[in-house]
Amino acid sequence: MLDVLQSQFEDSSARYAATNGFERDADWFVLKMHEEIGELTQIWNKLSGRGRRHGRSEEELKQALADETADLFGHVLLFARQHGLDLSSAIERKWHFRPDEA
Repeated sequence: MLDVLQSQFEDSSARYAATNGFERDADWFVLKMHEEIGELTQIWNKLSGRGRRHGRSEEELKQALADETADLFGHVLLFARQHGLDLSSAIERKWHFRPDEA
């Protein structure tokens, strides 16, 4: 399951990088996770009343929160793939279940 998702995110990310003319080096993967957590935090602050909503409804902010969570999830998978990390085994060690069997 995670291997398939990682491949799908990799294909999409590689196309995006090629289209926009930038290199995804080792630093890029970790920096993108930081960027995405910042964007998720901004939306969370707006949704939880700690930031200006700029006229966005609660429903729009919830959709934006889901979008930013998806971005962060994708970049975590990309980071793990780039660095050869076995997330399934790590999840089994840390969370005590195997995602490939869920």
